[in-house]
Amino acid sequence: MIDTLRGQNLLTLDGVSREALIEVLDTAESFVEVNHRTIKKVPALKGRVVASLFFEESTRTRLSFETAAKRLSADVLSLAVASSSVKKGESLRDTIATIDALGIDAVVMRHQSSGAALQVSRYVPHVRVINAGDGLHQHPTQGLLDVFTVRQILSERAGTNGVESGASLFENLRVLIVGDVRHSRVARSDIAAYAALGCDVRVAAPGLLLPTDVENWPVKVVSDFDEALEWADVVGLLRLQRERGSGSFVPSLAEFTSTFGLTITRAKRLRPTTIVMHPGPMNRGVEIDSRVADLPCAVIERQVTNGVPIRMAVLYLSVAGSLGGGA
Repeated sequence: MIDTLRGQNLLTLDGVSREALIEVLDTAESFVEVNHRTIKKVPALKGRVVASLFFEESTRTRLSFETAAKRLSADVLSLAVASSSVKKGESLRDTIATIDALGIDAVVMRHQSSGAALQVSRYVPHVRVINAGDGLHQHPTQGLLDVFTVRQILSERAGTNGVESGASLFENLRVLIVGDVRHSRVARSDIAAYAALGCDVRVAAPGLLLPTDVENWPVKVVSDFDEALEWADVVGLLRLQRERGSGSFVPSLAEFTSTFGLTITRAKRLRPTTIVMHPGPMNRGVEIDSRVADLPCAVIERQVTNGVPIRMAVLYLSVAGSLGGGA
């Protein structure tokens, strides 16, 4: 069990304690104010070097990580994989060794292979490794920003500060994860975070888009999506990942939408307080109707915004915690 992320790698949310999660959320809360300043910088990681290595395409995660590092005053080395020696056949190990030789304190990495971030942590044990998504395995900072967004909204409704509320806002919160659970690293990280915080988590998906080992997950599989929508406090929609072959697991996109898509008609089943989330990028008209995505209950842009303070918190705790630095 991981009880703090101070000085640690962040490779997965599996085994991360409730206390460690709250520590990250509380730290992120302190960085929200920084992002509202005219000069959006603090010297917390001044002189540190963060390498940004994205072997898969990314918009939100890459930009928010690089923004987070710069707002902490770290220097950022960004690898353009398309024009790097990776395209010439250089191995992951040699790529990491080359970057490490330049002098780095942390690596933020996205890779198409599950377990790649763990391998890198073994190659460079003196460097902090932050997993920005590895294959079908995990996307821990997405899970963190999702629970942070939920806590923020619930705190505002209760008229309390998120830090003061701690984990109490999550007790017995009803969370529904919908869609391509089988191929989703976001689902795995979200479920780990919500479950550790005491939420009641359920999943809804076509049979072939459920993981084969779902009975071992801390979730309940529901068969009636419409009924589950009426039950849920939070609905987390997942992208149908056609690049990972999920399209071959459903008869057609139209059939997926008719049975598990959040259409404008189906959205009428939601209670006024239900929060609708999506990690992006959205397939509008597939897992979510464009009109639903633009409803006030949908907090998709807010999730993007919260990516920066959450990733600032993760970098700060991981890097400053390992080097004895401070804000």
